[in-house]
Amino acid sequence: MKRFFVKIQYKGTDYSGWQSQPNSITIQDIIEEQLEKVLRVQTSIVGCGRTDAGVHAADYVFHFDGKVINPDQLVFRLNKMLPKSISILKMVEVEKDAHARFDAEKRSYEYHFHKFKNPFKHELSYCYPSIFTADHDSLQEVASTFLMYKDFFTFCKSNSDVKTTFCSIHRCEWEIHDTRMVFHVTADRFLRGMVRLMVGCCVNVAMGKLNLSDVKLALENKNRLKKDLSVPAQGLYLSKIKYPTSILL
Repeated sequence: MKRFFVKIQYKGTDYSGWQSQPNSITIQDIIEEQLEKVLRVQTSIVGCGRTDAGVHAADYVFHFDGKVINPDQLVFRLNKMLPKSISILKMVEVEKDAHARFDAEKRSYEYHFHKFKNPFKHELSYCYPSIFTADHDSLQEVASTFLMYKDFFTFCKSNSDVKTTFCSIHRCEWEIHDTRMVFHVTADRFLRGMVRLMVGCCVNVAMGKLNLSDVKLALENKNRLKKDLSVPAQGLYLSKIKYPTSILL
């Protein structure tokens, strides 16, 4: 039995997130179903993290254990069987104790806004014209502020069961153009709903609905914001996962 890392992409619009759950269609369920058909044995897969309903992934990794002779052939067969919204990019053999979730060193997310109503983007970006006339310096200032903190209890959903709310953020900035904006953030880990709440916080400050001093106070005292905003899922992408090269065979 060998262990494989599989790199995939998916459009999350029609799914209830990555992780398998009762009475829902998830990315994990769809892939496991097709893997079982090809390998002719029930096969469980472990993802690099959970993405919420409607969230996309441009770079996602899962691992599984199986008897695979030709990984490239398996990739080809799976891509023919999977729906158009899920694509297998690559499959590589790794060390037997390598773990898609716990061995990830850095994760990067992007959140996309667009200015004008666009039928080709409505499921892949958030149309929010008001943000393009807001204070863009404030957007960058809030993003830079996040780099100064380690504890992000403020941006953790209240029903989360995590043991720690500490995260090390390596990059946090806005990419601003005339008709589109992208929020970039990279960290060692993220809390449930964290990125969408961080983006919403930036938006609220830029729109004058929240003061940056209140954001800093909430982060320092580990409190919730009095006025928070979780932006819609369709603009969020898991954009990159980084692993140590030592796990590869």
